[in-house]
Amino acid sequence: MTRSSFPPPRGEIATSPARHLGHEEAAVFETFVVPRYLSLFGERLVGMLAAGRDARVCHVQCRTGYPDRLLVERLPNVHVHGSDASPYAIELARAKAAALVTGDASVAFDYRVTDALPLAFPAGAFSHAFTIHPLAAPAERRLLLEELARIVAPRGQALIAMPLRGSFVEIADLLRECALKHELVDLTNAVEAAMQLRPTDELLERELEAVGFEYVDVDVRTRTLEFAGGRGFFEDPVTRLLLMPEFRVNLALDAASGAAGAAVDPFDYVRDAIDKYWSDGKFAMTVNVGVVSGRRR
Repeated sequence: MTRSSFPPPRGEIATSPARHLGHEEAAVFETFVVPRYLSLFGERLVGMLAAGRDARVCHVQCRTGYPDRLLVERLPNVHVHGSDASPYAIELARAKAAALVTGDASVAFDYRVTDALPLAFPAGAFSHAFTIHPLAAPAERRLLLEELARIVAPRGQALIAMPLRGSFVEIADLLRECALKHELVDLTNAVEAAMQLRPTDELLERELEAVGFEYVDVDVRTRTLEFAGGRGFFEDPVTRLLLMPEFRVNLALDAASGAAGAAVDPFDYVRDAIDKYWSDGKFAMTVNVGVVSGRRR
């Protein structure tokens, strides 16, 4: 694998508080989460990449490297630089990259462990930069978009793929029901606030334009994920490794005690409600898959 000449990461601003993948979790993520869920975002994003040879691509918060193989197919002679906070995810990404570049000296990958922004790359270093499924919170998203704007060269392309507003409404409805039944006013307010954290397609377009991108294009497609009951939902690697850490952050719920001061864990309620209401079939959850692309001014 060709190594980069970029300096090692500095790290001044901590990235989002999303959970870092452990050793076994990284393998589970690659085996189950990528094909079942993350591919919904990655395939659309790669399809919107401006094609060209000798591209230099930065994958921010790359986890286990997906969509590494798709990048090689889309961009001949591509050089990919990825960063993630999990050393175990980076280790797996490097192992996959080594297999991809075997016999092809024109393709190169450089994956690094870093948990801070800005990244240790000079301004305008890349023809393309992207991230898949970042945290929905506006403050973290703004920092991420500003970093994409910094590292993309003039006329280069940045893309961000994430669930848009209206995703996971079934979970929100069950949390609202829990709040109403147990008179948890704070939970009601937290659910409403969390649903507003997730951007609409128009908002995401404006945010990209605000940091210096033009010719912004947004693709939105509604998909559903099915689960076998409440236990199946919470034990699914997609929920456990990707969705629940973000749900708890956005709802400000403590993992040990549920809602602050509440006698019931709202997600215990959700699990039991799924088993009750979908006892005769699969529980289907809505995901509004959004990808926004822009060109650097």
